[in-house]
Amino acid sequence: MGENKAAVSDNKKPRKINFGSDQDVRWCPGCGDYAILAQMKKVLPGLGIPREKTVFISGIGCSSRFPYYINSYGFHTIHGRAPTVATGVKLGNPDLSVWIITGDGDGLSIGGNHLIHLCRRNLNVNIILFNNQIYGLTKGQYSPTSPLGKVTKTTPYGSLDAPFNPTALALAAGATFVARTIDRDTKHMAKTFQQAAMHNGTSFVEVYQNCNIFNDGAFLELTNSETKLDHVVYMEDGEPLVYGKTQRYALELECMELAKKPLDENDEPTKAMIHDIKAPGEAYVGLLSRMNELPGMPTPVGIFRAIERKTYDDAFVSQMDEVTKKKGRGDLKQLLISGDTWKVD
Repeated sequence: MGENKAAVSDNKKPRKINFGSDQDVRWCPGCGDYAILAQMKKVLPGLGIPREKTVFISGIGCSSRFPYYINSYGFHTIHGRAPTVATGVKLGNPDLSVWIITGDGDGLSIGGNHLIHLCRRNLNVNIILFNNQIYGLTKGQYSPTSPLGKVTKTTPYGSLDAPFNPTALALAAGATFVARTIDRDTKHMAKTFQQAAMHNGTSFVEVYQNCNIFNDGAFLELTNSETKLDHVVYMEDGEPLVYGKTQRYALELECMELAKKPLDENDEPTKAMIHDIKAPGEAYVGLLSRMNELPGMPTPVGIFRAIERKTYDDAFVSQMDEVTKKKGRGDLKQLLISGDTWKVD
């Protein structure tokens, strides 16, 4: 897909309008995708990266219409293969800012293998995974993140599959920046996108996104003003893991597990875990990423990890430069006709 046609103003001072395409946005009214698109268009101008240096690549699904709605270069590829295409784009054009847009179905079912190897390699790209816990585009089948017992068109008696935890998966696969945000919390989402874009390496952001047609209210407990503060812990680097509205809770390490402890009004969370996005090892982030799978525990939102590791694209360019210095530039025609060849009359 080429560059979208839209009103183009001075790229030296890009604004939100610069990144909006002329395409009609074709999502269901009320879909959480609108909020994600709006925040992305707000964030992009502030990055200082021209539109012609920005690429959005998607697979298949409701979320994967995203490249049509951003006035930049982009590909709407095939089911689950966005990471593959993005790898080729980044290695062929290392100076590009590459974003991968995927969903829980596209990225974790047929595309699961591609996603984990992208994280393993630490390619310098940004992954935004829309997680609505359902197949929306194909009208409401259960997905790899649907909870146990979920009744859908393909699981009329309830799903028997244990769901994937996308954040835990990305952390285990080696992504160097991993975060979670929620579509209804637009300020937090915009800040998270910005931080992901500034990271050098694979950034993975899971967005809890409401599908109001086929899975409405999947995250209501985390977005309703009456309940969210008692069910969400916002993680800030260097700050204690404390949350709660009517009651304050501190998250403490107890017998190698995270546990919540109620605090009186005058109590200080002296034993509360201090969040560290650069914590070495896997134990700490592993506990955080699976905490909300335990009964009575809150859902962590924010940055889980942000560490530095050599990127695959930097290593690739360095290797190519070294080989070129030793052997000179290659000749494709000579390569094709070398070795055993034959002519067909």
